[in-house]
Amino acid sequence: MISQPKATVVSDADADADADEVERIACPRCAVQPGSPCRTRSGAVAGTYHAARFVKVPRLAKLLRVPVPADRGPGQPWRPGTAPPAPIPAETPSTDIRIGYARCSHLTQELQSQLDALTAHGIAREKIFAEKVSTRVRVRPEFEKALQACRQIKAHAPHCRVILTVYEMKRLGRDSAELTALADHLTAHGIALEMLAGPLTGIYDPSGTGRVLFAFFAAMAETERENIREATLEGLNAAARKGNHGGRPPVITDDMLHTVLRRRAGGESVESIQPDLIIPTGKRKGKNPSLASIYRALAEHDKRQRHPEAVEQAHTDFAALQPRTRD
Repeated sequence: MISQPKATVVSDADADADADEVERIACPRCAVQPGSPCRTRSGAVAGTYHAARFVKVPRLAKLLRVPVPADRGPGQPWRPGTAPPAPIPAETPSTDIRIGYARCSHLTQELQSQLDALTAHGIAREKIFAEKVSTRVRVRPEFEKALQACRQIKAHAPHCRVILTVYEMKRLGRDSAELTALADHLTAHGIALEMLAGPLTGIYDPSGTGRVLFAFFAAMAETERENIREATLEGLNAAARKGNHGGRPPVITDDMLHTVLRRRAGGESVESIQPDLIIPTGKRKGKNPSLASIYRALAEHDKRQRHPEAVEQAHTDFAALQPRTRD
């Protein structure tokens, strides 16, 4: 007959003695001082002492857990004869650490107004990440650096509240699915989101009505982006029907080409005509066109003179390919 091993029975007195031994040292994990039970990240008393603490007691080094006595939980009087516990960390962090992010879509737009607003909000310039990139670009290097900085600060200072601050919601993006996924990512890492302007001014609350409002305004931002895109396409189509296809203004205008043709017919060379030609518009306004531009314009003029029907057909085909605008 096989004998069953006897279960080890730990009395309340033994558990209290083990707890007293463990509490003689500070916990390296939750940073409580000697005389206080271990705590969770929110500041509540943990159910068992952390292993990093009781393994330092030689007699308890091989134990898997040392329970916290029931009389040392929240709201219970402290046991007489022991040192007073360390102050319990507040559930709401008293220190806020902000990381700023600024973005605009085009190189011609300016970031200074966003940087000034973030700096005026108390964020140091070295903690602000800025870039000029469109929201259509999925990979935004500076934005990824801002998120990485928030995660690192949260990992090293879990009792502090880390806040990602932007000027307004559309600085983060205008895709509702992307914005909602970003909010979930920040919530999962314990990072708060703050906006200085717009409908959700202040720190975004990821729970309750705050989540519903964020999803609603994210959808509104995506709708606004689609409206801007449709208005831009309609404007380009209307300009194309009038013969303006965008792009840089021509260096050699029709008047300049007429002058070159007339003076060449009189026997003058292109080199002697070039100093008298002045560019009327564009970045090189007021300067002389290059010889290459003049010769290129002359070559295109000769091509149109030799094959006028081919040029006309090309313009007709191009116009037919343009999408029709809605009424």
